[in-house]
Amino acid sequence: MGSYVNEIHSKTIVITTQNQKKKEEILAITGNIPGIIFRDTEDFPFIPVVEEDGKTFRDNAIKKATTLAKACNTWAMADDSGLEIQALNGRPGVLSNRYAGPGATDETNIQKVLSELYNFTEEKRAARFVCSIALASPHELLFVVEDYCEGFIAKEPRGSGGFGYDPIFFVPYYNQTLAELSQFSTSVKNKISHRAKALQQFKERIAPLLRNR
Repeated sequence: MGSYVNEIHSKTIVITTQNQKKKEEILAITGNIPGIIFRDTEDFPFIPVVEEDGKTFRDNAIKKATTLAKACNTWAMADDSGLEIQALNGRPGVLSNRYAGPGATDETNIQKVLSELYNFTEEKRAARFVCSIALASPHELLFVVEDYCEGFIAKEPRGSGGFGYDPIFFVPYYNQTLAELSQFSTSVKNKISHRAKALQQFKERIAPLLRNR
């Protein structure tokens, strides 16, 4: 009997994030890809700490994925994401997770952003979320995808869902913040968010790699 050209081979992929909510979002969108077994970094001993010192989200995603793939001796996916605000010249950018300084929390980061935008009118509060996702093998970078979610920064936090800057990221089409959109169901956010759209690209790009590899 001849071989199946489109046979799918199982592949273990380490998810490098330590953020449980981000991990849940990743698995909700990619967990049904045939042939992939997702594992946590906790399953591997001696995981190195990767300093996120890149100038772009892409740089950081690549560094994390390639470092962890070598350390775990298997494929690794890593994302780096954050908020870019037009009036702040792209800040907080790659510093999004620690914008308020050492020990920053979602709440302190949000308050810093709101204080810096205090005197800005709505039309000058344009912003976007950015998500870069890299996939690497122990030997090479396999691919990088990036996508965006456009919106505005609200005057105050609204909604109890999501995480990070979701309570102040206003999506005009839905007339709600991402936190409001996801406080009862993640179905809408998992279609329109920067990470959701990047993960859809990820699914399209990884499919050919799972065949005959």
